[in-house]
Amino acid sequence: MTAVQANGITIEYESIGDESKPPLVLIMGLGSQLTHWPDDFCHGLAERGFRVIRFDNRDVGLSTRFEEAGMPNLRDAMTQAAEGNPPTPPYRAADMAADTVGLLDALGIETAHIVGLSMGGMIGQHIAANHGHRVRSFVSIMSSSGNPNLPPGTPEGRSVLVAAPKDPKSRDSIVDHAVWVYQTIAGPAFPWDEADLRRHAARSIDRAYHPAGAARQTLAVLADGSRVEMLKRIAVPTLVIHGSDDPLLPAEGGKDTAANIPNAELKIVEGMGHNLAPPLRPILIDAIADHCARVD
Repeated sequence: MTAVQANGITIEYESIGDESKPPLVLIMGLGSQLTHWPDDFCHGLAERGFRVIRFDNRDVGLSTRFEEAGMPNLRDAMTQAAEGNPPTPPYRAADMAADTVGLLDALGIETAHIVGLSMGGMIGQHIAANHGHRVRSFVSIMSSSGNPNLPPGTPEGRSVLVAAPKDPKSRDSIVDHAVWVYQTIAGPAFPWDEADLRRHAARSIDRAYHPAGAARQTLAVLADGSRVEMLKRIAVPTLVIHGSDDPLLPAEGGKDTAANIPNAELKIVEGMGHNLAPPLRPILIDAIADHCARVD
């Protein structure tokens, strides 16, 4: 892994696979580091003929942090957003999209396949709509259009957005909390062995633990509002993947995303929730690789 200067900030990234192959950029979700893209998932895509690039979004991992903005009160911000008064964040999803384009510039990449998960899908929507000349194809996974008329997640699913570790100074407590989050938003058809899940969570926590950054990213999501009109401008080949049992962003979010992107393909995975459990990875690798290969 290494760092570059892009869009005025430092971005930590990793490139996996043959650099002569078509670039495929993975954009992670809320509060999640590049390590949340599992190694076997990334290598699986590389083996399918892509140069896979994963990176830390701003305010997480080893990329630039925005500490001067402080720790927001998420409960208040979510209440205000629900009342039609979205917060004013220190940065927006469009800024994070510009970070990704800046990373492409720094790496000398003219065009790339863009794959975004959850918040990363929202960032990818901005890239595909507003920087389409840099996008070979777009894949949105477990994301949404921001349409305010869509059903919310389940109470249990939404609870992960404001919950905190019982002891925020204890590594074990922080890891326990991360495992609980993964398990709470999981789908019934794709189990994740708890010992392996614990190792996966601990790896990222030991690398960098920065809850304030995740909270500020949440403000950016809340402030983004509806992207429905923006989605209608996307002209790149698009695949939307969503789980039938996503408790955080219900399947209607994926369906609405696909419905508003011209000629988008929709793939609903039965029993899939809102994580990258090991049994799910081969399904996603095949769907992503087949979509991108058709475009190339």
